[in-house]
Amino acid sequence: MVVKLGGSLAGSAELKAWLEVLNSAGGGRAVIVPGGGPFADQVRAAQQDLGFDDVTAHHLAILAMEQFGRVLAALWPGLVLADSRQDIEQALAGGKVPVWLPVPMTLGRPEIAESWDVTSDSLAAWLAGAIGARRLVLVKAAAPPTGPVAAGDLVRQGLVDPAFPGFLAASGAEAWCLGPGQQDCLKLVLQGEGASILSARILPLALAERGRARLIETSAAAGQAEGRLQDGEQGS
Repeated sequence: MVVKLGGSLAGSAELKAWLEVLNSAGGGRAVIVPGGGPFADQVRAAQQDLGFDDVTAHHLAILAMEQFGRVLAALWPGLVLADSRQDIEQALAGGKVPVWLPVPMTLGRPEIAESWDVTSDSLAAWLAGAIGARRLVLVKAAAPPTGPVAAGDLVRQGLVDPAFPGFLAASGAEAWCLGPGQQDCLKLVLQGEGASILSARILPLALAERGRARLIETSAAAGQAEGRLQDGEQGS
């Protein structure tokens, strides 16, 4: 499975708690995708000051992910760096937790737009599809919405980038969005028991639209029934 650790966790007391769960329960199971965090913030600031294009900013933002990834590996010696599918598979086979360095696998890929529409959340979903991971967890510093939430709604709330719903749908992975204090939920997903965590599920676009359609149909049916009841009362 793929676990994306938000860069906004850098400097947070929560970061150690998440790493402890991944170290204790994620060996041989989880791949960490680091966010860009303060390193990506510097790229945004530099682009505003210097005026370079989005293609350059995209490259620098992916390098920012690698910087945070190296910091994670330095903070927790049990983590190993991996920049290829082979490295990831070898680390998992050895019972380790690899930290993905995305530059070699992502730069120049035609399906990955070189813009701010694609950030670490989308790249985590892309990696899940690339390595055949069946589960994806986004770990955020902010509290996520409660209840199953559509990927598109996460975009509208500014919690993921605009390209994420498409990458999630293409990956075929089940997905969850976790926030502060939800380390036990991550442990459950790592143990293959994520189906019980409905409150944190991310619904792919197609599934979310089907859910909305059923809700509309149910509401319409209820409205029609109420209308028939009112007509019956008036007729009597």
